[in-house]
Amino acid sequence: MYRWILVLALAFSPYSYATTHSSVPVIDCFGDSITAGYGLPPGHAYPDDLQAALTQGRYHYRVVNSGISGNTTKDGVDRLKDVMKLHAAIVIVEFGGNDGLRGVPIADTRRNLNTIVSTLTHAGSKVILAGITLPPNYGPDYVRQFNAIFPAVAKQNHVPVIPNIYEHVYAVPDAIQQDGVHPTAKGAHLLADVFLAALRPMLHL
Repeated sequence: MYRWILVLALAFSPYSYATTHSSVPVIDCFGDSITAGYGLPPGHAYPDDLQAALTQGRYHYRVVNSGISGNTTKDGVDRLKDVMKLHAAIVIVEFGGNDGLRGVPIADTRRNLNTIVSTLTHAGSKVILAGITLPPNYGPDYVRQFNAIFPAVAKQNHVPVIPNIYEHVYAVPDAIQQDGVHPTAKGAHLLADVFLAALRPMLHL
């Protein structure tokens, strides 16, 4: 009886699927509500679309969704120990939006992101840093400093960066939910394309 309870518990763990398929390299999508698929039906977050695209392209990787809605970069630092257990070949790091919306000091966000990226790279994972911007009503100075975080952290750690994952998504009708923040299923599919383009140089058939 206990054995079956343990099996069921592992099956529903967000990190179990990758660890039980250790022969298949893992791509971990580590982030906040954009990664988690806030407001979307199950199976329609961008990591799901990314997995479908990789499979269609005959790339043998297992995509894990490690997104949690509401997470800040500090939450990301706190969750590193769990993500490290995946021994991911590649990690897409998507944090920062909640920091900006809450007015977290720029220095704190940059320090936390640097901790996340440097810890993962030192552990042997390749990292893609995903950036985002803020609404203009947050003020040009703060927005400019916020936008600069992602290229700076990427340069410091010698990893590729997507400065603004929404750069082309915003221009597509019905790609963003009514809250103006989260992608629709259509938008998530577009995000998957953005990440796939960044991933291609790192992938092996």
